[in-house]
Amino acid sequence: MTTSDDDGSAVQGEHLGRLTENLKKVEALSKRLIGAMSDKTSHHPGLNAPDQEMFAKAATAYWTGALQNPAKLLEHQIEFWGKSVKHFAEAQQALAQGELAAPADPGPSDRRFSNPLWDSHPYFNFVKQQYLINAGAIEQAFSSVESLDTKEKQRLKYFGQQIVDMMSPTNFLATNPDALERALETEGQSLVQGLENLIDDLEANDGELVVRLADEKAFEVGGNIATSPGDVVFRNRMMEIIQYRPTTETVREIPIVLFPPWINKFYILDLKEQNSLIKWITDQGYTLFVISWVNPDHSYDDVGMEGYIEDGMLTAIREVKAICKTEQVNAVGYCIAGTTLALTLALMKKRGDKSVKSATFFTALTDFSEQGEFTPFLQDDFIDAIEAEVAEQGILRSYIMTRTFSFLRSNDLVYAPAVRSYMLGEAPPAFDLLYWNGDSTNLPGRMAVQYLRGLCQQNAFCEKDGIEMLGETLRVKDVSVPLMSITCETDHIAAWKDCYRGVQQMGSRSKTFLVSESGHIAGIVNPPSKKKYGHYTNPDLSGDANSWMEGATFHEGSWWPRWDAWLSKRSGKMVPARGVGDSEHPSLDPAPGTYVVARPKT
Repeated sequence: MTTSDDDGSAVQGEHLGRLTENLKKVEALSKRLIGAMSDKTSHHPGLNAPDQEMFAKAATAYWTGALQNPAKLLEHQIEFWGKSVKHFAEAQQALAQGELAAPADPGPSDRRFSNPLWDSHPYFNFVKQQYLINAGAIEQAFSSVESLDTKEKQRLKYFGQQIVDMMSPTNFLATNPDALERALETEGQSLVQGLENLIDDLEANDGELVVRLADEKAFEVGGNIATSPGDVVFRNRMMEIIQYRPTTETVREIPIVLFPPWINKFYILDLKEQNSLIKWITDQGYTLFVISWVNPDHSYDDVGMEGYIEDGMLTAIREVKAICKTEQVNAVGYCIAGTTLALTLALMKKRGDKSVKSATFFTALTDFSEQGEFTPFLQDDFIDAIEAEVAEQGILRSYIMTRTFSFLRSNDLVYAPAVRSYMLGEAPPAFDLLYWNGDSTNLPGRMAVQYLRGLCQQNAFCEKDGIEMLGETLRVKDVSVPLMSITCETDHIAAWKDCYRGVQQMGSRSKTFLVSESGHIAGIVNPPSKKKYGHYTNPDLSGDANSWMEGATFHEGSWWPRWDAWLSKRSGKMVPARGVGDSEHPSLDPAPGTYVVARPKT
């Protein structure tokens, strides 16, 4: 008996020793952390939060409402007090009875609270329940503010929700049972590894905290992703043109020029063979050219939307026509490149240039009268801060854009990955989509301000006065080529209803509008072989978006074959498959080229 007790004590002592040793490592790593934080890059402080005027207006509106209707305020306060006191009393009763069973009402389901201890353990359940009560009270206070305009209320709701999400008990070690259990199981090694992960992320981003979402060592652009065979056949300051090799003996006469967004990189369309839109297009018998945009550095500070139109889209169309010896191309624009393609088409209309046979838009906004989930970031205080930032830096640095997009889905893209990496000590997953998501690019300063001021804020392209660009006044109604617009049902970046309004205003006599299930990426990268997401169609574009959807027909499966059927009618006869480039456009580099992997100095 004594021997057994001695053995147990020895084991406990050994565990305690390893735990103490790991905690010492944490202390040593803290010095590295301080060093990483001291090297933090700076950016304009106005990009961190809205100006104080918004909160001052909200507070004034709240208390004005309280003075006008004190009974309403008291009702909210008494409800909050009552829930809190009742909750405390129930917790006390459970402790007095020595119960560790889940309460009769454990609270609403939430992925953050999936550990059974959130329900079965009095301490963690108390913390969880009180957090939910507090969150409900805060949200109720925000929603009760009535004298703000719609945009101010939307901003208040967004930033209030950020506070609620940030204060979740899952984000703190002392109130996260998963992290505490892991720390004990690993004798503190998980905390050591988590701190190393945190420091690695800080050091990789010049002291700015950008949570790494994927294992970057698991992927190589051109190695195990972006592997469709092709060659760079043209390069200028703005882009590389990649021509993909044919996979069929004959191809459609009119080639496709695909313009991806320059906020992220083109290889989202070529992650792997099974879901590669690039491969699928060539397999359908098309000659495909894809633009790989440069990742700009400070020397691009003077590049505006005009640069992406003149030296990007118009140049690409000219060079592809020359390579394929055709009078026309079919153009595709994705996201911001779709917006810019619409501007380009309006310019070509003014110039009498008929080089584009048809246009396809992937999740592309042209009407910005509704700003959707980006409303909090499209008001003057933030845009003023961006102007000041790019005036100093010349570019809008990639991490600022990454952070903005991530906080639109903060629980999924910020806090949950941070908990896994920094508190649980887990390595980021080897997930190609998340790897791509983190491989973002800088934006030229002038272009960023033009886009945010002229298009997003002023909605100039859709206003009757139009937007001045390259010596012409461009209006959305000048887009007159046959077009197809692909949008996505749950897209939080380019809401399908907003895309619909823009298409309605285009001057084309032949317009096809389609809504795919899922979001901004999964709704587009939706191969037929997966049989995953369906899509909606309706030829009647006369009513509003709600009317369109009410009359729409749902189709199982991917929209890709439907687009192929539409595009093939506008792609001419079949001709022998073309080789890559010509004597004037020799192969400069194999796909995916050099711009996609370049790391500019910022």
